[in-house]
Amino acid sequence: MRTVTGAVLDLCCVVAFVLIGRASHSEGETLGGAVTTAWPFLAGLLIGWLVTRGWRRPAALVATGVGVWLATVAAGMALRVVSGQGVAVTFVLVTLVFLGLAMFGWRAVAGRRMAA
Repeated sequence: MRTVTGAVLDLCCVVAFVLIGRASHSEGETLGGAVTTAWPFLAGLLIGWLVTRGWRRPAALVATGVGVWLATVAAGMALRVVSGQGVAVTFVLVTLVFLGLAMFGWRAVAGRRMAA
């Protein structure tokens, strides 16, 4: 169950990032628009989980968290470029910060709960 919970929490981080970003830029809240924005990062998230073998230690801050975070952002940006979507430096920075805080945040909370 820990693996499913960890994957769902990472998925929620990406979905929250996409929905907040689209709303803040008044890009509309259509399902199609959200999917178009989300798919590169969701693919990156999957890559990150596979590369880090995230199912082994989903809540690990360094072993899983760093790899999943960086893969999500790097692959997500690369896939956006390939698919003709925009990639500005500020967008990359905001993505790194938001997803880093969100993905590390739930892992930090999980780590404290396990330590208690």
